[in-house]
Amino acid sequence: MPEGARWKLGVEIVGFALLAAGAGDPLEGSVLIAAGGALAVSGAWWSRSRRRKLIYLAFALLIAGIGAMFALGRMSGVGGASGRSLWWALAVLPYPAGWILMLAGLILCFRDRMKKTAAS
Repeated sequence: MPEGARWKLGVEIVGFALLAAGAGDPLEGSVLIAAGGALAVSGAWWSRSRRRKLIYLAFALLIAGIGAMFALGRMSGVGGASGRSLWWALAVLPYPAGWILMLAGLILCFRDRMKKTAAS
C-alpha cells in the first residue's frame, strides 16, 4: 500500500471507531458520531472512494438527525408535559438511518480497498 494511502485509510478507521464508540449513548455520543462521520467523509473524499456519495448522504442524514435531536431537547423534548406529541420524535429518524448507512458505506470502502490491494 502506498504511503499516501495509509493515512487516508487511517482517517477512515478512526472515523469508524468514533462512530462505534458513540453508539453506546446516542445523545452524549452524538458529538463523537458527528466527528467520526466528518472523518469518514474526509477519508472517502481524499481517497476518491467510489462509495463516497453514499458516505456523503449518510453524513447529511446524521447531521440532520443530530440537529433535530438537539432542537427537540432544547424545546423540552416530546410527549408528556412538553405539549408535543410523540410523533415529533420522527424528526430524529435520520440520525440512526445515517449512522447505519455510514457504517455500511465504510465497510464497503474497506472491502473495496482490500480487493484492490489483493488484486495488485
